[in-house]
Amino acid sequence: MKVLVAGALVLGLAGATASAPVLAGCPVFPASSVWNQRVDTLPVAADSAQTITAIGAGDGVHADFGNGLYNGSRIGIPYVVVHGKKTPKSRLAFQYAGESDKGPYPIPAGVPIEGAPQHANAGDRHALIVDRDACRLYELFALQRSGGRWTAGSGAIWDLRSNALRPAGWTSADAAGLPILPGLARWDGDASTGAIRHALRFTVERTRRAYVYPARHFASDLTDPSLPPMGLRVRLKSGVKISGLPPQARIVAEAMKTYGMILADNGSNWYMSGAPSPKWSNDQLHALGRLTGADFEVVDTSRLRP
Repeated sequence: MKVLVAGALVLGLAGATASAPVLAGCPVFPASSVWNQRVDTLPVAADSAQTITAIGAGDGVHADFGNGLYNGSRIGIPYVVVHGKKTPKSRLAFQYAGESDKGPYPIPAGVPIEGAPQHANAGDRHALIVDRDACRLYELFALQRSGGRWTAGSGAIWDLRSNALRPAGWTSADAAGLPILPGLARWDGDASTGAIRHALRFTVERTRRAYVYPARHFASDLTDPSLPPMGLRVRLKSGVKISGLPPQARIVAEAMKTYGMILADNGSNWYMSGAPSPKWSNDQLHALGRLTGADFEVVDTSRLRP
């Protein structure tokens, strides 16, 4: 099995959390992971205002996750926890085989796929699988079952105890070459504790043909220097008042102030990713729409880079 072996992130940073988020007994990457670094005291990037304007200062924030169904599909990017020792493993045919980890992948029966069952042949169709026995994360893009065999656009395998990155220039199951799971607003073990202690994943409509740490891949032909590169980190400005938000929205907004958001894919502006759960209140999460791009600033993350 191929597990990522590229360069590790810097350890022991001043902004590191005391402990890593935990899922099924496994860390969601080490406390020193860039995903788990506080950025509330880092300086503002010199080109922050220009970049925020290019993304859309007047566009509202949208929680792209929640409770129930939308157009017949669960709202958000689902994940599943398996016992890797008991789950049958499959080898897949990849569209981007040269930038995919061969596996095999432990794909359980009834694996939850983003957008399924309604969007059988459209959408990103991400599948995120956590092997609690080995503390490995398996992520797949455009997962399909065809002719008795699994196929996917791309796939990546991550050691949840390691800070290893993809090789430079490689995609993952995400356009930026990043893992998806650590950037999801999750209910279990996350918001259910009263706080989200990691950065969140978000999308914008137009990105630049560039990526910055910790991203490893771009997905655009645009070269306008005002457009954001993949891996860009933003945070909610400290002066933005969030006390009037309902509890669940306030938890998410506090995470955006403390840990910020990392640009991971092309999509709608200021769409923030999370995992579906019946515990989310869609009405509370919709209140995040009171926030707009103008409430954010780009963070100078040079201190977080090795």
